[in-house]
Amino acid sequence: MATVRRAEAVWEGDLLSGKGRVSAKSSGMFKDQPVSWAARIETPDGKTSPEELLAAAHASCFAMALSAGLARGKTPATKLEVSAQVTFDKAGAGFKVTASALEVRGSVKGLDQGGFQKAAEAAKDGCPISQAIKGNVELSVKATLA
Repeated sequence: MATVRRAEAVWEGDLLSGKGRVSAKSSGMFKDQPVSWAARIETPDGKTSPEELLAAAHASCFAMALSAGLARGKTPATKLEVSAQVTFDKAGAGFKVTASALEVRGSVKGLDQGGFQKAAEAAKDGCPISQAIKGNVELSVKATLA
């Protein structure tokens, strides 16, 4: 059965001086969070950006995929700390997301560094957010055992 999640955005004004708001409609976890062009290319100043939201989605998706893979391999994680760094850069006449770099630090009993890196690579390739952006965005993962 397919699952559908919904978010909404409202934008007022032109790109450079305009402003917007984004809301998570399915969960209600955030409402009317401010977004702006400046938050994308300069400093956030308390505003979010599509790239920050993509980074949050990628980090959480990857954490779940890695957790599932480690459990299937009979080496469940005690803890996984994941960060995703999404790069937004000028490309030709416009801008694009060019990369998503994942980093994970994990506590996993019964697994060596090589096994942990292999599991992390599999999770990077297998998580649904990675699959959605693969081929368009450079993906990488650095895995470190705690």
